Amino acid sequence: MRYQKLGNTGLFVSELCLGTMTFGGEGGMWGKIGQLRQNDAEQLVGRALDAGINFIDTADVYSEGRSEEILGQALKNLNVPRENVVVATKVFGETGTAGVNSRGGSRYHIIGSVKESLRSLQLDHIDLYQLHGFDPATPIEETLYALDNLVQHGHVRYIGVSNWAAWQIAKALGISERLGLSRFASLQAYYTIAGRDLERELVPMMQSEGVGLMVWSPLAGGLLSGKYGRDGQSETGGRRLEFDFPPVNKDRAFDCVDVMRVIAERKGVSVAQIALAWLLHQKAVTSVIIGAKRVEQLEDNIAATGIRLSEDELKELDAVSALPREYPGWMLERQGEHRRSQLAQQ
Repeated sequence: MRYQKLGNTGLFVSELCLGTMTFGGEGGMWGKIGQLRQNDAEQLVGRALDAGINFIDTADVYSEGRSEEILGQALKNLNVPRENVVVATKVFGETGTAGVNSRGGSRYHIIGSVKESLRSLQLDHIDLYQLHGFDPATPIEETLYALDNLVQHGHVRYIGVSNWAAWQIAKALGISERLGLSRFASLQAYYTIAGRDLERELVPMMQSEGVGLMVWSPLAGGLLSGKYGRDGQSETGGRRLEFDFPPVNKDRAFDCVDVMRVIAERKGVSVAQIALAWLLHQKAVTSVIIGAKRVEQLEDNIAATGIRLSEDELKELDAVSALPREYPGWMLERQGEHRRSQLAQQ
């Protein structure tokens, strides 16, 4: 297990992060994603920690709060030293009694939500507190002041964001610098070999501004596990059959699976491991969030850290998954060619 700095901070996190969306679901969407109870969840947490994973991600909306509660109890039952684990959670979605102020990035919602998350997790601080979405109703300044207050009071160590556009993050970073407020250390975003959209704007922004990348749904909701056929069916079942998310260009995804399957067979590993290994080879990626319902799934995902893809294999995977060229990307590439060549000669 390798450890990498989270953005432009001094905090090191494991290249794999344990996701807890499968903890505690009972009905509706959360029940389709996972229904792990305390004992089963503790097995996953324990195995992840034993493998060297020191990073665990949850959210206050997962399973309507049960995910945070199960994770907090698991860390307590397993007697995990607080300094040995980096705990991340998120705020934004609807919580509480569904009042008009029970969602978003307002000071009102953030301050109330962090208290509930600390109680649920049974912790005195949260290591990484992330905005789960962008709130068009709240000024960014209000949100940043609220998050900075949490850092100053010791309730939160670092702040991050999830599912924001590049311009929104860049604007927030500029406001933080101008006002002397805590800045976003990381972005949690969807990224897979079959869904490389963030490479257009988000990746260049993160590399320029020193923002770390946490990848959610690295297997596209299981679609890249190799167990689904082009008809969308699976002999062994799977989440995609009941909850078809995130949106994916299916033709491109299965073209990628076909190439990954050949590489996987050559290496004697699973297709899922190749999909994860590809992400771990991307320079912009800090940590890949893996979720599981069974220890065997978790073991398979962890094994991806030991896979090294050759230059030829990476080129093959890049070719089958390449994004269609769009403006202004192709113009930036064309007009900057000579200046890049000058830099390369230095």
